Amino acid sequence: MVASVFQLQCSCNNYPWGKKGRESLAATLCAKTPNTGFEIDESKEYAEMWMGDYPVLPAKGLKSGEELHKIVDDNKEQLLGKTCIEKFGGVVPFLPKILSISKALPLQIHPNKELSEQLHKKDPEKYTDPNHKPEIAIALGPFEVFAGFKNNNDIQDLFSALPPLERFLPRKDVNFDNDVLKQICYKILTASDEEIRITQAELAKLPREKYGKQAYMLDLLPRLQQQYSKEDPGNLVALLTMNFLSLSAGDAIYVPADAPHAYLSGDIVECMARSNNVLNTGFCPRADADSIELFTSALTFSPHTAEEVKLGTSKTEKSISGKTSVYAPPMSEFNMLKTSLQAGEKESIRAIGGPSVLFATSGTGKLMADGNTQEIKEGYIFFVGQGVEVSYEASNGLEVYQAYAE
Repeated sequence: MVASVFQLQCSCNNYPWGKKGRESLAATLCAKTPNTGFEIDESKEYAEMWMGDYPVLPAKGLKSGEELHKIVDDNKEQLLGKTCIEKFGGVVPFLPKILSISKALPLQIHPNKELSEQLHKKDPEKYTDPNHKPEIAIALGPFEVFAGFKNNNDIQDLFSALPPLERFLPRKDVNFDNDVLKQICYKILTASDEEIRITQAELAKLPREKYGKQAYMLDLLPRLQQQYSKEDPGNLVALLTMNFLSLSAGDAIYVPADAPHAYLSGDIVECMARSNNVLNTGFCPRADADSIELFTSALTFSPHTAEEVKLGTSKTEKSISGKTSVYAPPMSEFNMLKTSLQAGEKESIRAIGGPSVLFATSGTGKLMADGNTQEIKEGYIFFVGQGVEVSYEASNGLEVYQAYAE
């Protein structure tokens, strides 16, 4: 029988959009856990620290070194609980991460469950599970992101005011609806390198006032071109059709399955349903892009404004002292608690009827759970089995996130 609460060790991947060396919060937090052998190489990019039981980049028990999915598999009822097993199977149904982003991630969607099942059956090496992947992203500081589609009226204003965009319209005098928007995305993504380059050059020459309230596009365009190229169709899809949000620490977004998004910069907490499926079509070499037909056919049009993308917080009944709020996306796989304590403050989280993963993003303090007291500080990560109350006492301020299912 394993302990119901135990510390985890995690690792980072090295995607080229990650931040380098110690500039990466993902890497610096990962390196805080002692006795793991993880050392930061200042010449490498560190993009994501994964903190779940997904076998691609699994967390491990710090003391045992055993992969989390094996620990969970051997102790399902104790750690997950019968309700969670019945709902989600014998796995942790969510995957929390820390991301450190220096340039745009690929323009992407995560396929819905039905499509994921089809893709996994057809190509299990590329699509490694049959699950969907709705997700949230919580800013730990300044965070820039393209997410979801703009209001159709705003998109139509651009296509009406900017002559270079006429080449992407399915027909003249079109009334913008979601079907037309899907056709426009397809035409942009399948356009030639020359068409994309010429369109961007023509757009850059137009007077700023032609763009109205969307003139911010002119500031972002050269930045995206420098990161990838003047031939990347993602530049146009993102700028013309998608919401651009500039968020601050604590702000969050929810991205449902099939919704287009591309994170642009910042450090974030990300959490998703337990999956690694993705379709990329922009902000990547064309040779690396997935099927444009598949991407556009799967697109969803909710959210359809910047406000619909945002995910707020609320009070939670899990909190005993009122120092914790909850991000509760409209999905069943998880919620995310955030506990913020000043020096000397305490908080307790009521027992949860399913598994959770908690991690400190700043500060130091004590963690009391399952009859034991342990140190918790920036970068420390713990797995908590179902039915265990958790308490914190901050020594020097403490911020803890806790993803959970029940």
